[in-house]
Amino acid sequence: MIGVLLNEMEIKEMQYLLKREMDEILFDLKDERIDLIVKRGMEERYKHLFTLFKRVAAPKDCLRYMRNTHKISKAANRYKKDQKSY
Repeated sequence: MIGVLLNEMEIKEMQYLLKREMDEILFDLKDERIDLIVKRGMEERYKHLFTLFKRVAAPKDCLRYMRNTHKISKAANRYKKDQKSY
């Protein structure tokens, strides 16, 4: 395990960077032109970023970024079924 010692300013900057990155991913996930396989990768990245965010943010801030991944996994399963039929 690796530990990190951050002061208040660095924590705020870390929160800002993580929020910005997560907002960008959330925006891109709504884009229907992006392939489901790519969206699955974006979901994985989002999970990692959210895990980091939970360590530096207040619980109230975390609520805004919690996601229900059920929608993506359902769509991915449909995509897999469609691919097998070809």
